[in-house]
Amino acid sequence: MKKMNIKTGDTVIVLSGTSKGKKGKVLEVSPKEGKVIVEGIHIVKKHLKPRKMGDPGGIVQAEGALYASKVMVVCPKCGKPTRVGHKLYPDGTKDRICRHKDCGEVL
Repeated sequence: MKKMNIKTGDTVIVLSGTSKGKKGKVLEVSPKEGKVIVEGIHIVKKHLKPRKMGDPGGIVQAEGALYASKVMVVCPKCGKPTRVGHKLYPDGTKDRICRHKDCGEVL
């Protein structure tokens, strides 16, 4: 199990592959597999077989999983892709922060 700095709801940019440069919101994170599902990116077609009477089969489009190493979090303030830093406060709480020099925004 890997520790992932990407959380559900983050805006990310794709770093490589056919969807390179596209931005989207993270819908689901799977730390066990090291994958994320991003809204509107890596659309795959699934062929569904009819299961019940009156339930039509067919071809359904859905978002496929991407490796987490292929995406990077986008800072909401500066709008640039950034690595995620952590800030520990004296009361014991932690925040994820943007690691750009001029920014330091809480993600």
